[in-house]
This record gives sequence, structure tokens and C-alpha cells, in this order.
Amino acid sequence: MSGFVSILVIVAVVAVVLVRQCTARRISDDRRRWVLPGVLLVVSLRGPGPVDPHHGMLSVLFLGAELAVGLVTGAAWAWTSRLWHEADGSLWSRGTRASLFVWTGGLALRASLYGAAAALGIHQGTTVLMATLAVTLAVHSGVLMWRAGQLRPAYGGGPTGALSSQGAGKGRA
Repeated sequence: MSGFVSILVIVAVVAVVLVRQCTARRISDDRRRWVLPGVLLVVSLRGPGPVDPHHGMLSVLFLGAELAVGLVTGAAWAWTSRLWHEADGSLWSRGTRASLFVWTGGLALRASLYGAAAALGIHQGTTVLMATLAVTLAVHSGVLMWRAGQLRPAYGGGPTGALSSQGAGKGRA
């Protein structure tokens, strides 16, 4: 995939994710939430290598740092998302302002890492960006599903944990 097309794909994915974050979405047990991170990871692995052959060790160090930023961003995003049960027992999620700050902070860290790598002459292609985005989305989904498994409706119909949505509006877990 060419660099221009890769950038268009990344921008489209980020736009879709941010729009979805700002709207309430029902959490279900389907496996569709793993498709986008999986596709991004496969596409990133098919591209040119994420390691700059002229700066092997430094390139690996920056790749590890970027993946770590993706892990932290995905986990923090999931932890700042609000979860609640509706009256029918369905579980819903929505990003909060804190989620937006997490995304902004993650993007700023990524830009800083990219700038530092560029200043050192290390080439980082779009494959690293796609892999990091895939990690962020996968970790977000995993942590969100774990949190969802810890909750149950106030009337006692869920698997484990407790969350009351009666009387307090949409509770945050």
C-alpha cells in the first residue's frame, strides 16, 4: 500500500474511532470489535519493515516506545469511558472528556516520538503508525470488555460486579 493511501486509511480510522467515541454505543459480545485492529495489524505487517536498517537499535527502541504509548493510550481510553446499564439490561459505553484528553495526549506523545526519531534520522513509515493504532484499539476493546464483565444491572441480572443505573442516571464504573 502506498504511503498516501496508508495515511488516508489512518485518518479515516481515527475519524471513525473519534466519532464512535463521542456517541453512546451498545456493548455486545460479538467479535466485530476485533476486526478493525486485526485488519490494521495485518496491513501494517504487510508494509515495509518498521525497523530502519540504518539505525537498527534506535529504531527498535522508538518502535517499542510507540507501541507502549499505544498500550497506555488504549487502556486509559477504556478506563475513562463511561459504562452504564439501560433499563432493558443492555450495557452501553461512551467516551468522556477525559477520553478526549487521553487521545490528545497520546497523539502528542506520538508526534513527539516521531519528531525525535526524525531529528535522529530514523525513518518511521506508516506501518509503525498503523501497528500502534491497532494496539491502541485492541487494548481499548480488551479493557472495555473486561470492565463490562465486572458490571451487572442493579436489579441483579448480570454476571458479576455491581452498577446501579437507577436513581443516579447513567452511572460511571
